[in-house]
Amino acid sequence: MSDEDEEEPAVELGDRTPVEGAPLARVTSRLTWPKEKSEIDRLEGDSIIRTPEGPQELSSVIEAIDETYFQRHQEFEKHVRAVIGTGPVPTADE
Repeated sequence: MSDEDEEEPAVELGDRTPVEGAPLARVTSRLTWPKEKSEIDRLEGDSIIRTPEGPQELSSVIEAIDETYFQRHQEFEKHVRAVIGTGPVPTADE
């Protein structure tokens, strides 16, 4: 190893900022697809997801979706994002 490898990292990492809720992709990755809306609600409806408006229960978001069947997780995530919007997620301190 060279002396350069022992120096401090080139990019300094900041403190971890807590964010409430799970990323939507983490929740959808736990499911197998295709899946019915009611089955998603039964399996993961109580999961709290991160949204630009703060953490929300997935079940309440699912209620606002008109589709009843999703072939792929990308399709489901698209419909969820249409309901919750996109943008920065507030930290737990905000």
